[in-house]
Amino acid sequence: MGRAFEYRKAAKMKRWGNMSRVFPKLGKIITMAAKEGGADPDMNPKLRTAILNAKAQNMPKDNIEAAIKRASGKDAADIKEVTFEAKALHGVQLFIECATDNNTRTVANVKAILNKNKAEALKNGSLDFMFTRKSVFIFDKTADMDLEEIELELIDAGLEEIEENEVEIPDTQGETKVEVTVYGAFESFGTLSKAIEDMGIALSKAELQRIPNSPIELSEAQMDEIDVIIEKLEDDEDVQAVFTNIA
Repeated sequence: MGRAFEYRKAAKMKRWGNMSRVFPKLGKIITMAAKEGGADPDMNPKLRTAILNAKAQNMPKDNIEAAIKRASGKDAADIKEVTFEAKALHGVQLFIECATDNNTRTVANVKAILNKNKAEALKNGSLDFMFTRKSVFIFDKTADMDLEEIELELIDAGLEEIEENEVEIPDTQGETKVEVTVYGAFESFGTLSKAIEDMGIALSKAELQRIPNSPIELSEAQMDEIDVIIEKLEDDEDVQAVFTNIA
């Protein structure tokens, strides 16, 4: 299945290297999760996952705790999830997920970025049949792991596919590691998350993704053009994720 559906991981991580941008984004997700299901991570799987992903991005403990506290504060902002759908150059489809406390600002900013970069906003629901929501879990493979055994253990929890990929370790001289990615249905996020935790596996990422049903190939020149609009969108303070149909 691959992970090209989340654009290109290396490029995204490079852009998100600026912590002044990434921490506020992660903080919004933590605050929303805490407000929705309570401030105790042990009793709130969504919050537990949000904290896990924040720690994977080296978000300081103080920032995480502050984000949780904001959910119960008297002046807690009403942060809501908002999505946008669009069509860009070369047949590229964009599914944009946002978290915002000011919908008017978010709509104006996203539409301005689309208009300035030759993309057309679509009615919500236009791309529903083009993407499938999946639960995605990523962890590092250790020497004592038996993937066949893990697969058998997770099938009853909703596993649909498991794959391993060799990836370069950031900030090293070309050193690599093996990452394991587990895919499951959207509805299986909770059961898969718990099953993986019960096996004592340390996750590096757990999230819901939008996988393109018919991914397309682009040339390097075309990809360079699309890079521009994706980067502009991801730089916006309210945009949490940009999914495309790029293979």
